Amino acid sequence: MIAEGRAAHNRHRPGPGLCPRPEAARLARMSKPAAPPDSHGASASGSALGKLGPEAFQRLIAPYLGATRPEVLVGPRVGHDSAIVKVGAGRVIAVTTDPLSLLPALGPEASARLACHLLASDAWTTGIPPCFATVSYHLPPGLTDQVLGRFVKAMHEEWSRLGVAVVAGHTGRYEGCDLTIVGAGTLIGIGDEGRYLGPGFVQSGDRVIVTKGCAIETTAVAAHLFPNRLQPVLDEPGLARARAFLEQVSVVEDCKALIQVGVRERGVTCLHDATEGGVREYQEAPLAERVDDHVVERRIDELARAAEKDLRIERAKIPLAPEARAACEAFGIDPYWSLSEGTLIATVRPDRAAEALASLSGSGIEAALVGEVVGAGGMLWLTEEDGSVRKLTEPEPDPYWAAYGRAVREGWT
Repeated sequence: MIAEGRAAHNRHRPGPGLCPRPEAARLARMSKPAAPPDSHGASASGSALGKLGPEAFQRLIAPYLGATRPEVLVGPRVGHDSAIVKVGAGRVIAVTTDPLSLLPALGPEASARLACHLLASDAWTTGIPPCFATVSYHLPPGLTDQVLGRFVKAMHEEWSRLGVAVVAGHTGRYEGCDLTIVGAGTLIGIGDEGRYLGPGFVQSGDRVIVTKGCAIETTAVAAHLFPNRLQPVLDEPGLARARAFLEQVSVVEDCKALIQVGVRERGVTCLHDATEGGVREYQEAPLAERVDDHVVERRIDELARAAEKDLRIERAKIPLAPEARAACEAFGIDPYWSLSEGTLIATVRPDRAAEALASLSGSGIEAALVGEVVGAGGMLWLTEEDGSVRKLTEPEPDPYWAAYGRAVREGWT
């Protein structure tokens, strides 16, 4: 999310993956954390890892955004993946920024593709295709030219496939830099003011669609970094399918399929990338209970807060792959609440919902209609499988990071 930051991969430890063994060992030594996150997902400084929560963002970031300019139609705020800036009569630019990650367990090529798609996914949720990029590489001194070359070449190839030209940047090696965050990128798209999407266009009666399912990124990370932990719950074909979830960590094609249906009153009103925080953004139970007692998390999607609309969602209708369920069971976390880059949440006008689902299906993307927008408020009304309905309101960090910290401390493989 713009200006909130995604420190999502800055403590992924090395593990079996796509790097050749000697190179992986060198990257492993460079990226070994001095102190893994504790059982509550906190860093050595005591701050929670991962994206800032809504309260911290409003307190630490939102008041300090420089000059106020009338051209900024949508600026940094919770629930918005990109900014929208007016640049002329009827024209806007969509802008998004995110860290770039080089994950030793994945290797330079797969890491580059993932970094490009994390940025491109946020950009495409505006409804405006990205076309220009700026890239800044802040590299650890020990990163070799060979590894850098492979990473940059792979990014070039992925940018080319995405139709994006790199137009500016910075590259350097500096003391204090470390894997796995190796810089940041910004994507810019240019389009018609009447075609951009966002929470402000969500209306009562809109249907809510979820693509692919829950915990896409959690499943991919677990399968690549901790395969032995998954072996008791996944056979070899299942583990291979879980590793292949890495190819689903993008919503670019999901967005393209939905935008074809139409935008705003003619179809899709909002597209939201379910990254950190998963399909739901809020919970009721303390973090210690969630991790230790496997209490069902109850969180509202940040889309509801951003749109100031209530969402009524049927939990049983949200897609959940067996591989994702197994990975989350191994971590001891709720798949409906965990890291899920690759999952798209869309609101669609009711008379275009069937066409939207058909367009996704035609693109080979699994999707389900899981609920609707029911009125003003900004809360999630979650219907459980037994028919009970719960109102969810309180924010908390993604439980993935506490579970990941435990995996590092206990030496999972």
